Amino acid sequence: MSALRRKLGDEYQVVSTSASGAGLPPPRAAPRGKRQRFVDKNGRCNVQHGNLGGETSRYLSDLFTTLVDLKWRWNLFIFILTYTVAWLFMASMWWVIAYMRGDLNKAHDDSYTPCVANVYNFPSAFLFFIETEATIGYGYRYITDKCPEGIILFLFQSILGSIVDAFLIGCMFIKMSQPKKRAETLMFSEHAAISMRDGKLTLMFRVGNLRNSHMVSAQIRCKLLKSRQTPEGEFLPLDQLELDVGFSTGADQLFLVSPLTICHVIDSKSPFYDLSQRSMQTEQFEIVVILEGIVETTGMTCQARTSYTEDEVLWGHRFFPVISLEEGFFKVDYSQFHATFEVPTPPYSVKEQEEMLLMSSPLIAPAVSNSKERNNSVECLDGLDEVGTKLPSKLQKITGREDFPKKLLRMSSTTSEKAYSMGDLPMKLQRISSVPGNSEEKLGSKTTKMMSDPMSQSVAELPPKLQKLSGGGRMEGNLPPKLRKMNSDRFT
Repeated sequence: MSALRRKLGDEYQVVSTSASGAGLPPPRAAPRGKRQRFVDKNGRCNVQHGNLGGETSRYLSDLFTTLVDLKWRWNLFIFILTYTVAWLFMASMWWVIAYMRGDLNKAHDDSYTPCVANVYNFPSAFLFFIETEATIGYGYRYITDKCPEGIILFLFQSILGSIVDAFLIGCMFIKMSQPKKRAETLMFSEHAAISMRDGKLTLMFRVGNLRNSHMVSAQIRCKLLKSRQTPEGEFLPLDQLELDVGFSTGADQLFLVSPLTICHVIDSKSPFYDLSQRSMQTEQFEIVVILEGIVETTGMTCQARTSYTEDEVLWGHRFFPVISLEEGFFKVDYSQFHATFEVPTPPYSVKEQEEMLLMSSPLIAPAVSNSKERNNSVECLDGLDEVGTKLPSKLQKITGREDFPKKLLRMSSTTSEKAYSMGDLPMKLQRISSVPGNSEEKLGSKTTKMMSDPMSQSVAELPPKLQKLSGGGRMEGNLPPKLRKMNSDRFT
């Protein structure tokens, strides 16, 4: 017995691919452990990138985005560390200049003009840098005109300080203004439900917005994550399939003012076409829901995500209504946002329902084929009619049957209708209506005589109830004058 080993995260499954031999018991289903999710309920993706090798240098090429993506504790650590190192470095530069000029030894000499007044040690040089950088300007420490190197260092300090401020403060501002926290006020129902809606089996879940500010141009998408094996033998552990939630009709564009129920109609184009209540016990899939929109207050794009595994999809359930009409406004009761209740739902898949419908009505397929054949015959005769009208006038005069296609169309349509109608009748009624060995060309004055004998014989073979209804074979004598005249005109 050959086996295909699948690896999904940290879970391994062994699936038998060979046919069961004689006398071998069916394989037992392995008990389910903790379901490994691809996307958590809060929207976090459980994906870790490893073995990058030399590709880590790409993070440094986009340093600003790297700092924004870091967690807050690392952002604060880098922010404080950068400013501390920059301040200590610049303060050391001012102290070196004072030390090289000898200002530290002559700080209390009133006749000596130093590079920076009142800088005689490292703390005083550090204070001078902070006063200059923060533009406080107490007026006690200042640069004199006798120090050109101090003027150059002052210009370098101003440029470096502006760059550091722009980079770090901009990074912190983007970090704080990210709309990730806006997604915390967008709610998804804890479970999804499958039940009938508008006569169709539908997968449903609910979304809501807790804030009064709207999500502009809100759009929702759904992805089905499921492992599958291609006909070539390639195994796809996380194959992504699109679930249509109204893309063709525009229902995916949401006006998210009150809670909405998002619907996916399960039909022949749906990945859940063969999903039934019984098969859900063995299936493994994950539905990822992505809600995107523009935050009205900031104008930034926000994205909220969640997922539903197979054990979070309730078969035969429906969501409770949460909107009620009050005096002058609509009230939303979020206490019933996640609540569902059971409704009658067939446990079969859409595919099984369609197969049962075809088996219960076997005349649907023949009727469809008969209608197609009639349409084909009429189209062929229409083509003959067009050909006849396109003949030259001399040939039309020779034949003398310019309306031949039209007559042929009427005769063939009448004959075909009789054939199809007689095919649906019982055998005895078919013998009543059919007269073998006669054609329409020989119908004339002998038609009444030919039809009367078979009719009388066939009526005699009918059951007593039908004989009583037909008048015991004396139908013409019991008919009113108008019906007798209509029948005589029909057969003549």
